[in-house]
Amino acid sequence: MADSKEKLFSDFPPVSTQEWMDKIQVDLKGADYEKKLVWKTNEGFKVKPFYRQEDLEGLKTTDGLPGQYPYLRGIKKDDNTWFIRQDIRVDDPAEANAKALDILNKGIDSLGFHVPAKALDADFIRTLLKDICCECIELNFTTCQRHTLQLAELLVAYFKEKGYDPEKIQGSVNFDPISKMLQKGKDLSGIVAKGAELVKVLAPFPKFRCIAVNSLKLNNAGAYIYQELGYALAWGNYYLNALVEAGIPVDLAARKIKFNFGISSNYFMEIAKFRAARMLWADIVKAYGPTEECACKMVAHAETSTFNLTLFDAHVNLLRTQTEAMSAAIAGVNSITVTPFDKVYETPNEFSERIARNQQLLLKEEAHLNRIVDAAGGSYYIENLTVAIAQQAWNLFLETEDAGGMLAAIQQGTVQDTVNASNKARHEAVSKRKEILLGTNQYPNFSERAEGKMPVSCCCGCGGHENEAAFASLNTDRAASEFEALRLQMEHSGKRPKAFMLTIGNLAMRQARAQFSCNFLACAGYEVIDNLGFATVEEGAEAALKAQADIVVICSSDDEYAQYAVPAYELLKDKVLFIVAGAPACMEELKAAGIENFIHVRCNVLETLKSYNEKLGIK
Repeated sequence: MADSKEKLFSDFPPVSTQEWMDKIQVDLKGADYEKKLVWKTNEGFKVKPFYRQEDLEGLKTTDGLPGQYPYLRGIKKDDNTWFIRQDIRVDDPAEANAKALDILNKGIDSLGFHVPAKALDADFIRTLLKDICCECIELNFTTCQRHTLQLAELLVAYFKEKGYDPEKIQGSVNFDPISKMLQKGKDLSGIVAKGAELVKVLAPFPKFRCIAVNSLKLNNAGAYIYQELGYALAWGNYYLNALVEAGIPVDLAARKIKFNFGISSNYFMEIAKFRAARMLWADIVKAYGPTEECACKMVAHAETSTFNLTLFDAHVNLLRTQTEAMSAAIAGVNSITVTPFDKVYETPNEFSERIARNQQLLLKEEAHLNRIVDAAGGSYYIENLTVAIAQQAWNLFLETEDAGGMLAAIQQGTVQDTVNASNKARHEAVSKRKEILLGTNQYPNFSERAEGKMPVSCCCGCGGHENEAAFASLNTDRAASEFEALRLQMEHSGKRPKAFMLTIGNLAMRQARAQFSCNFLACAGYEVIDNLGFATVEEGAEAALKAQADIVVICSSDDEYAQYAVPAYELLKDKVLFIVAGAPACMEELKAAGIENFIHVRCNVLETLKSYNEKLGIK
């Protein structure tokens, strides 16, 4: 058998990188290799179209093993099991307890409770955790930042009352003033000192963390991957330094910090991000001189992003969250929350929560991603991505530290300005279809209506609005928000314009441009009427008027527009909004004849559709 294998491989002589490049240049037919095939990421580095073993030369990422410092390949070495988490907003502790017991029988092994601060007392905790075996699952709690210490003390008292083994209690409480500062623009730096008290209270519970780095907030605000990671490192370093200066031993301080990352839809780069995060955090903790190397391990929770979720064609959200969860699982995170697909327009219901749970169960029970540690290890592409992202994130970390650290950067507005600029850039990319949101700015569902669905605004639930904002906050407008507002504007107006495709001339070109135009105009919710083709301009114009069209798009080839566009415009100009599909060479001549509207791949789709709404009287 071995001889057979050797013979098989000998039939395929090795191909050098230069031979590949020569073949690519032939296929490019003179086109520029860098412009055509090399991708420049938002992170500022270039990604080649192919990688080979020689691209690993000089990289140190493959030297270690899973479970070994610097933990790039993961802190787990026997398997890749992660906790499947579902969060519950607690309004009534008895109801929340019943829901928790129910979902624990449906595949969940990690619970996240959002607890109202005003209700906190011992009876509340007893009711909330009744009949839940706290040694068997992971427990996570969030409440008002000013009451997190009180929550921790109540939990410790409850665990002792029940006689639980402190070594078996896993989970966290979410103490993170910086997160609220970014979200609300209010200076909460005065309560950072409570972190040291919190660590002391929970010191007997080695697997229960209490200082959180919620870089998920940056992800949901549209931050690029290197920004989320770079700021997360500075964020964690600020807390670690504050704890050490307060007299907490570095080993204990590091073991009480938990990272809560977001996951974007950039599949391979997200895998690389988590690998880079563990390596860089290990290096940061190492610099503090811990007595044990294992104190350098990063515990990371991952939650699918809300930035790219959509109100229209909402079931496409399932595709987004599934690939996001898959990238986090492959990357070896410790726990994952999948955001229910309907979260952007309603409180998730039983169906959407069930689907969200099952998305992770599929990855475990059918894809078996829980069995292989660092499945991406050794990939020429992902190893190079890991190093590139790590370098960009580290540069941002150093830049932030040189400017005074994470807290100073937030107080000065640097972090918010940087992330909000990324949010704006990504909205611009979505408006021009450089960043695709399937079902929103590309290939929308032509017949879908909102039917009362409206975007749900974020609410922290802790109150405390007594002070004015001291500095800027993050803009968390989702990528689809402006397109959704456009469609909702149309629906609320009571009008639904008809867009008629006047297809004529060259068969291939008219069909291609009609399809492009239908997709373009349906992004605003317009009713689109496609056609097989017309023999004459007069025939097409007559059919458009008969259909009571509000918009007519002439679809033909560039060469034929000189023949067809002006006559069609003359027949329809006072009756409809007339559009030419494409950017023909004769555009200036058509403009001189009075034609104003052209749609093509270089258009800003959003701004163009806004202008059409205005022309059609939709407000």
